[in-house]
Amino acid sequence: MIAAIAVPVLVASGAGVAHAHKSVSIDVDGKVQQISTFAGSVKGALDTNNITVGEYDVVSPDPNAALTEGAQIVVRTAKPIEVTIDGATHTIWTTADDTAGALAELAASGRSASIVAASRSSERQELKLPLITDGTVTIVDGGESKDVPVTGIATLEDVLKQAEITLGEHDEVKITPKDANHVTVTIDRVAIGERSETEEIAFETVEKKTDALDEGQTKVVIEGKAGAIVRTYKTTTVNGKETNAELIDEQRTEPTTKVVNVGTKAKPKPSKSSDSKQPPATGGAPSSGVWAALAQCESGGNPRAVSASGTYHGLYQFSVATWRAVGGSGLPSQASPAEQTMRAQILQKRSGWGQWPACSAKLGLR
Repeated sequence: MIAAIAVPVLVASGAGVAHAHKSVSIDVDGKVQQISTFAGSVKGALDTNNITVGEYDVVSPDPNAALTEGAQIVVRTAKPIEVTIDGATHTIWTTADDTAGALAELAASGRSASIVAASRSSERQELKLPLITDGTVTIVDGGESKDVPVTGIATLEDVLKQAEITLGEHDEVKITPKDANHVTVTIDRVAIGERSETEEIAFETVEKKTDALDEGQTKVVIEGKAGAIVRTYKTTTVNGKETNAELIDEQRTEPTTKVVNVGTKAKPKPSKSSDSKQPPATGGAPSSGVWAALAQCESGGNPRAVSASGTYHGLYQFSVATWRAVGGSGLPSQASPAEQTMRAQILQKRSGWGQWPACSAKLGLR
């Protein structure tokens, strides 16, 4: 009360206020120092000792409170931490001693928050606070859970080391509260890789008409080959399950079109003498020996024989192309039996008995 009356008198006179000498203690984040000061307020004592109080720091007693002998000043420095609330990232200031305490304070205020300590979308966040002090950490690693008891102050790295857990480059770590002395550390194992997929492209077939082939005959000029589209994806897997695939490359190989020549050349009409109702011609046809046996097997010994398809003619069932290759002209079935035999012998000398595969095998000629 006296001090209260003296104040206006001193102010009115313009004189300075003299404060009594006091011994007080200042505790800044657990570090305590004893000081002597003439300051009249808590703030004055802090200023005298070059202790700056930030906007979010907590000071007790109130900085504007009068300073008394033996006062105990406590300063708790606030630190910024990033938390996730309802999917959005926020920066909050806390004076809690550890992460578990900060999350518990938020939970007590009705805000459910978590801390992402590692994320594939950003560099790993270094926690500005220890993880927990004297409590329990439940680690959920890739879906498997275990409790790790903690004595004293422990960082996230301390707890992971104690649990013999190593984080990969892309792994995600999220911290959620249970209570002030119990947090859950959830680790999602994230792998970044590549995979390829191949899609086949079917080839087309083009037919080209040509009179170089008999009607009904075909010849493949260019073999068709399927093309392909090879797509390469950058993949993200979380705990073994693919969660994202980004197309990063696509290579296309065009198919090769199949080209087929289709014959348009008219087939020669078989002569009337080839009619099955007419008796087979003789005269000059071999009557014994290997050639007679071959002629009998190929055409029944009929020099005018023509196959049902019109492709093969005469005693030895020449094709027109083969007949001409050994010097014949016209149709083989129109030549004399003697000429047919002569040209068959020429063909045999050039190419062997394989020109008559079925009958030569049947007759034991090869």
